[in-house]
Amino acid sequence: MSKFGAMKQQRAEKAGAIGDSPDQATATVATRAQTRQGKKAVSAYFSPEVSRGLNMLAAEQGTTLQALLGEAIDLLMRQHGKHPFGER
Repeated sequence: MSKFGAMKQQRAEKAGAIGDSPDQATATVATRAQTRQGKKAVSAYFSPEVSRGLNMLAAEQGTTLQALLGEAIDLLMRQHGKHPFGER
């Protein structure tokens, strides 16, 4: 069994110990993944200073890093005469 498979099994066993069925534990995990259905990850590598600065800005603004990057992508699209996506 893979490490991930063992983790899933442990999670299901814990859910069973508190009265939940393994099916309910699986449904909870699947619900989280549904927010990502139909979407693709967009990533890049930057220095630790850039990462820290972006995370600090997000915290100062009371938002998430994903929302902050979505706003930046929209600004970039507008700058190049493209329609912004407006995803947050």
